[in-house]
Amino acid sequence: MKNLRAIIRSKPVFQRRSRIISVAAMKFLRIAAGVPLLALAACAQQPMQPAEAQPEQPAAKAPAPVPRVVVRPNAKPLVLPNQEMSRQVLFKLLLAEIALQRGQNNIAVQSYLELARETKDPRIAQRATEVAWNSRALGAALEAAGIWLVADPESMQARQILAGLLVNQARLADAQPHLEKSLAADKENVGNNFLQLNTLLARHPDKPAVLQLTQNLAKPYPSLPEARYGVAQAASNAGQSELALTEIRAALKLRPEWEQAALFQGQLLQRTSNAEALAYFQGFLRSHPRAMDVRLNYARLLVTEKKYPEARGEFQVLLKEFPNNPDVTLAVALLSLQLSDYDAAETQLLHALETNYKDPDAVRLYLGQVNEERKRYDDALKWYGSVIDGEQYVLARSRYAGILAKQGKLTDARKYLQDSARNARQTVQFTQAEAQLLRDANDFRAAYDVLGRAVEKSPDSPELLYDQAMAAEKIDRIDVLESNLRKVIQIKPDYAHAYNALGYTLADRNTRLQEAYTLIEQALKLAPDDPFIMDSMGWVLYRMSQNDAALTFLRRAFELRPDAEIAAHLGEVLWVMGERDEARRIWNNALKDSPGNEALLVTVKKFSQ
Repeated sequence: MKNLRAIIRSKPVFQRRSRIISVAAMKFLRIAAGVPLLALAACAQQPMQPAEAQPEQPAAKAPAPVPRVVVRPNAKPLVLPNQEMSRQVLFKLLLAEIALQRGQNNIAVQSYLELARETKDPRIAQRATEVAWNSRALGAALEAAGIWLVADPESMQARQILAGLLVNQARLADAQPHLEKSLAADKENVGNNFLQLNTLLARHPDKPAVLQLTQNLAKPYPSLPEARYGVAQAASNAGQSELALTEIRAALKLRPEWEQAALFQGQLLQRTSNAEALAYFQGFLRSHPRAMDVRLNYARLLVTEKKYPEARGEFQVLLKEFPNNPDVTLAVALLSLQLSDYDAAETQLLHALETNYKDPDAVRLYLGQVNEERKRYDDALKWYGSVIDGEQYVLARSRYAGILAKQGKLTDARKYLQDSARNARQTVQFTQAEAQLLRDANDFRAAYDVLGRAVEKSPDSPELLYDQAMAAEKIDRIDVLESNLRKVIQIKPDYAHAYNALGYTLADRNTRLQEAYTLIEQALKLAPDDPFIMDSMGWVLYRMSQNDAALTFLRRAFELRPDAEIAAHLGEVLWVMGERDEARRIWNNALKDSPGNEALLVTVKKFSQ
């Protein structure tokens, strides 16, 4: 208690704040049924009258305490413990709230947790849970939530929070009974609760365990489409594509018009075959022609497959069906931008602004990009410059600087970026953008130096370490590349591209191939659908003379992302396997889209001699 008292530094300060803090401390004691705060205060000990003023009273037997009962709609009455608002309890409440105001969260957590243990009051336990959670004291939050649920077994909020904390600490088996009861207790919303369950479990690293848990929770609901959808998502995340397809098809059989499920089925099919996904979307749209999101994804996939006339036809259908829907307008604009149809893109972007699209700065950013592509740099600068805050600010400023560099004003562009940062995060981002400008100008040494100075100031920034590693590779400082990337992996073990970059560098130099393979394998586990990591895996397998396996990965990577460097790798493997006509076709098509790609040009030259 001595340490707790230490935060109250002076009596005058305590007196000045006492009324404010008292209200804040006891505010949470009102429960959902609306128990008045004064009713709780009535339980506190009353001050004694002076001895001389007290009339003599005959001794009386103390009355038995009357339980306080709160009646709640749709739930059993809540019986509150016979806990008086003693001086000790009130002191700890005030102390905890004062500690929170002064930023001494550890003291607040300790005080509230002690109160929850002592009083077993669900209201105090709830507040203890909130304070511990907000202080990121997850162990204390878990204990407090457990006390809360024991004190109020009918509280679905307590049960759900306890389940979430158990999931957060990877205790899926302990969380299961709480999740089962939560689902069973809210039959009217069980479908939506299953969809929210996916969000709760999505970040858990043990995907097979999540799948098992989801299947267990879904067993009592075989005819609920959301339950089948949840299993499909968990199966997909666990790498069980066949099971995912089976479950999503079952969900759609139960609810044939469900657009969200149809989108997911199309995405699953797209993993193995764009043609199958196109055929499925087309069939779904025949039965449900107003399925806007499916039609948008169908149009995007047509663009990916370079079926431009069909894609434009879908744009027209969308605009006809939803002429004033800003989301549709923006989607069509972006598809038009992807097709280099800048007139159509600009028209639709301006229309999106007129129809009050929810993120106008994003529209302004795209209008800047349209004008930049058309080399109307003054107009592009106007649109980029109109983004003065928000999520698009950093990208808009970076592109503004990029135009200055294109106009031969590299010094002005660098100063513009250096003056744009408003916080530490933006400082990192604008440093990365400045280094990119220097790389684009082929001044790799200057890029390396800029990033080096930034790393000295922020030595534990994964982003800066990674970018400096990439700059180090360009000046043949492989020692710096390796040390930086290993530090990134240490700081952020789930940074897939750090493993990939180090593994690919080793593979590309045809050295330490087994180590390279292990690094890329780990990257692929962390990001199994990333085409660039698939490309790295194909490349290291090729270096290890496993050409058939290499070809499988490279074909899949190229299907997902027809990038010039992936084309270079795929063509090389095909060439050495005797498929030279296909190799030439892939290289020639890639050269049309990326005529200046260095890796592609080097590869084509090597095999054309």
